Order: sequence, then structure tokens, then C-alpha cells
Amino acid sequence: MTFSKPPAAPPTHPAPPVPLAALLGRRELGLRLLAGPDDVALHWVHTSEMADPYPYLLGGELLLTAGVQLADPARYVERVVEAGAAALGFGVTPVYDTVPVELVEACVRHGLPLIEVPPRTPFTAVARALWRLMAEARLYELRRVTEAQQSLATAAARPAPVPAVLGALASRLGGRAVLYGADGTESAAAGRELPAEAARALADLAGVVGPRPGGPASASGEGGGLRLAAYALGGGDGLTLGVATERRDPGDHPVTGVAVVLLSLLTAPHGAADVSARDGALTRLLLGAPAAEAAAALSPGPWTVVHARGGDGTPFAAASLAAELGTELVDAGPTVRLLLAPGAAATARPGWTLGVSAPAEAAGLPAADAQAARALRRAEATRTPLVRHRANGLAGLVDPAEAAAHARVLLAPLSEPQAETLRTWLSLHGSWDRTAAALGVHRNTVRQRIARCALLLDRDLDDADVRMELWFALR
Repeated sequence: MTFSKPPAAPPTHPAPPVPLAALLGRRELGLRLLAGPDDVALHWVHTSEMADPYPYLLGGELLLTAGVQLADPARYVERVVEAGAAALGFGVTPVYDTVPVELVEACVRHGLPLIEVPPRTPFTAVARALWRLMAEARLYELRRVTEAQQSLATAAARPAPVPAVLGALASRLGGRAVLYGADGTESAAAGRELPAEAARALADLAGVVGPRPGGPASASGEGGGLRLAAYALGGGDGLTLGVATERRDPGDHPVTGVAVVLLSLLTAPHGAADVSARDGALTRLLLGAPAAEAAAALSPGPWTVVHARGGDGTPFAAASLAAELGTELVDAGPTVRLLLAPGAAATARPGWTLGVSAPAEAAGLPAADAQAARALRRAEATRTPLVRHRANGLAGLVDPAEAAAHARVLLAPLSEPQAETLRTWLSLHGSWDRTAAALGVHRNTVRQRIARCALLLDRDLDDADVRMELWFALR
């Protein structure tokens, strides 16, 4: 088995390389391969008429020349190969009518691909064709990575997430994915079986990134004719992910990186007793147990409920927000709902709009959930990144039972949509446009509902006292 590491400062390009064969396949260019293989990777294009182009090459490029200063073809090819160019393109006319035989022979000796560029094809056309091929390859890789990330996220949500993530990773990479324990033994695996030599090489490579002090986080190599890579997981218990594939494409690294993050989270040690009690409480709630009974199994509060909308649209947006707010309790959806444990603080986050409840004990979480929903609607209406539920103030001086009875009688003529429209309209100081934005309806709909509320309640909604009484009842 051989190990490899990248050079200290490798040349980079925003798009993946393109095989020379793909460029030769563009018939409108009329390119002809005269020497060397057609499977080399082209990273960029460079045109030069210097006698010695070595100082101006980065490596991996298609060098185009018309041979203006081609005094010694053999030496010229040596310097091009030393610079690491991927291929040489020679344009015939106006300097040469044909590609010099000495140049062809030198390229054959050094294995450097040589293509003939016909007189009708300018060098700019060759460069433009290569950039287009790179753009297409880049788009393909982006789609591939996005689809792979989505499949890995879906796998992580399955009942047996670790084997599911390994299976999704192996399928996307077309190889095998193995999870090694701290002692180097296979804990789980997915994908096609490996030859014995490759299996031993992958296990050895996984040992390189094990829990040794100062050990590398990842390593790559080859074994049994396959490309190998190993990654240390971040769970702190010495687990390692090993991957074996026939080839390594540009998008493989970010795809594998997502799998490493997911497996690190899935295998990280947790407080088993606390998690078991919490999950048991949630299960009892789902099965219809009273909230107070389920709350007895949860840790003491106060808890805070957060409702959020926004993010970047990726499958990991909700999880990222939960990590930033310091909680594992998140319900992803069009409206993300989070539960913050005592000590966790809700703060504004770029790209998100948040509504935050007042702190509440476990038994009061349903009310806190409603508070967070109302705070989010107000935040969206006022275009504020974060709005917190405000305490009752003077309303707290009134007996809750008496206040509830008064509200039921006063608001009895209204349907729930009408009452919600009236509540939002009053909270936004009678603004038609902002109320429409908060409710997601047309402003004329708001006007019609408010007019209907005034008729059903037989009240003058322009009267400040009436508005105050209704606001008290609606709260």
C-alpha cells in the first residue's frame, strides 16, 4: 500500500478538470491528436509564444503555441513537461504549415499529448470550448453533491441511521464505506465487498487516523488497485470512517465530509439517562398522557420555545440553527420549532426571523408554543429579526378565570380566523398592509374580515377603549 499527501501549495481552480478527450470531441474545433494519451485532465488553457514557457506555467494546463520561437523542439517539450503541463496544442500557420516532425517525436518520447489546431480554429475558440466544458462539469458536480447531501440527510433520519448513512455514502461513491471501532475492528459496513488486499490496506489506513495523540484527522492512499481514504470521527470515542473507490472525483470530498459530520453526531456519546427520560416523556405525550404527567419526567425549567423561519433552504438549515442556539430539540418544517433548555439563550441569527416565548416550566410548554408563534408573526410583520413574548403587565392583575370567561362571551360571535385577524390587526396598530403580510392574505381580505368583526361584535373599532378591551380579551 502506498500513502500520499497533496503538495504544499497545489494549484486550484473553481471548476473540475476536463478530460482531453472531451475537448477533442468538439468537432467544430477540428482538433487532431498527434501524440500521447487522450485521457489526461485539463485544468485550464494558456497561450504562449515564449521560447521557454516554463516560468509562466502552473501545471495541468493545455499550452497553445504557434511556434513563433520554436528553435529547439526537443528542449521545448522537455521544459513543458518539467513545468507539468497536461498537453500541448500547436497551431499550424502562419509560422508552420504542418506540425514539425521533431516536435511530434519529442512528445512521443515524453508521453506528452500533442494536438494539432487547424488554421480555421483560433486559440480563443479552443479556450472558450474548454471553459464551457468546465462549467458543465461544475454544474454536474454541484447537482451530484446536492443530491448526495440530501440522500445522506434522509438516511440519517431513518430508524437505523448509522448503517443507512454508510449505505447512502457507498452508493453515491460507487464503492465501500466502513466504520471502524477504536480497536480497528469493523463496526458497520456497506457497499460492495473489497478484495483481501484492499480490505487490509483500508484497515491499516484507518489506523493512521486513529485516536493517537496528534494524529491526522484524515489520510488517503491506494491499495488493491483502489483509492482509499480514512477520516477520524468527532465523537471522541476513536471511531474512524474508511472509504474505498475505484476513482476519486472532485465532488467526493464534500460528499464524504457531510457523511463524516453526520456519523460524528450519530455516534457521539450522550447522557443516556437524560435522553431516555426525555424521549419517554415525549412518547407519553404522543400517546395521550396529560402534559403534567409527562412533564414530571423532564428536567426542571424554565424552558423557552422558539419559532423560526428563514435559512438557506438546505436540508441542514434547521440543524445548524439548533446548534447555534445550543439545543438538540428541533422540529424542522416550514416553521422551525425549537425547545431551549435552561441556560440556553435565544439570540438573533443572520438569515432567520425568530419568535421567542417567555420562559416556562415543562407543564406550560403548550402555552409557550402559542406565545412563540404569535411573536414570530409580529417579527415578520415588523421585519424584526427577533421578537420576544411580552409579559402580561396590567392584565396579570385580573383573575385568569374571570378574564377567560369575559373573553369567551365577548368574542363568541367571531370565528377563529376572524379572531386571529382582529388580534393581528390590533397588534399592528390597525395597519392593513402589515396585517396582510403577517397573515399571508390580501389587504382587501383583511379589510373585509375587520369590517365583519365590527358588525358581529356591534362595536366601533375606531374607539380606543373598544380596541383596548378587545385586545385584553384576545390575549
